[in-house]
Amino acid sequence: MEKLIITCALTGAEVTKKQSPHVPYTPEEMAQSAYEAYSAGASILHVHVRRDDGTPTQDKNRFKEVIDAIRAKCPDAIIQVSTGGAVGMSDEERLQPVELYPEMATLDAGTINFGDEIFVNSWPSLVNFATKMKANNVKPEIEVFDRGMIENAVRLHKMGLIDGPMHFDFVLGVPGGMPATMEDLLHMVRSIPAGSTWTVAGIGRFQTPMAAAAIIMGGHARVGLEDNIYYSKGVLATNGQLVERVARLAKELGREIATPDEARAILNIKR
Repeated sequence: MEKLIITCALTGAEVTKKQSPHVPYTPEEMAQSAYEAYSAGASILHVHVRRDDGTPTQDKNRFKEVIDAIRAKCPDAIIQVSTGGAVGMSDEERLQPVELYPEMATLDAGTINFGDEIFVNSWPSLVNFATKMKANNVKPEIEVFDRGMIENAVRLHKMGLIDGPMHFDFVLGVPGGMPATMEDLLHMVRSIPAGSTWTVAGIGRFQTPMAAAAIIMGGHARVGLEDNIYYSKGVLATNGQLVERVARLAKELGREIATPDEARAILNIKR
């Protein structure tokens, strides 16, 4: 079985310091939280950025500031920028960090009811995002919230806009999206093209069970404060603690953790 790639989603666009003081906002906080996750075994650092007051932004200058701060502490980590941004942002706004030529970026593969709001990703937007990533030699992580989004990715691949082998992230447990159950995860895994790789991100209380399933099934795991702020019921977590738990589970189950360079080889990323 391949070594396990652990992704840490450091901050997201929704969670705030009012919910947990461990949620990083500033470049210094992001770099320190990234270092703790990296030291615990995360080879991919999934990066949203905030203003110092916590406001989400896709400003490429802010991304550069945060990425530079993370690079100083985690020089060989894979930086995966988010193009999801926040609900209501334009394509042009969301795509700004791709202009920095990161190794990876997320590509949300369809529109979804995201809690009380609608996260819009029209077909023209998908083409736009895939075209920009291909032109900048950025490996897409295809964010999938529902089964039909896999078909959107396959269509982009057939158009030559996403190179194979494709890499999917199944985001399960979002209100309005695919539930985080073993049955649903198995259905998603069986639906992707042969040779593809996959990660699962369980939302909230589903984070650890989905990570454990990925370890056993040969997939990869995403954890972090973007998706879940608790270590256990009522006990707040840090990013480092969430990564360390998955690494420990993997060790107990006999699966080794991938280094950043090993993750690059698994995902076919040319550094």
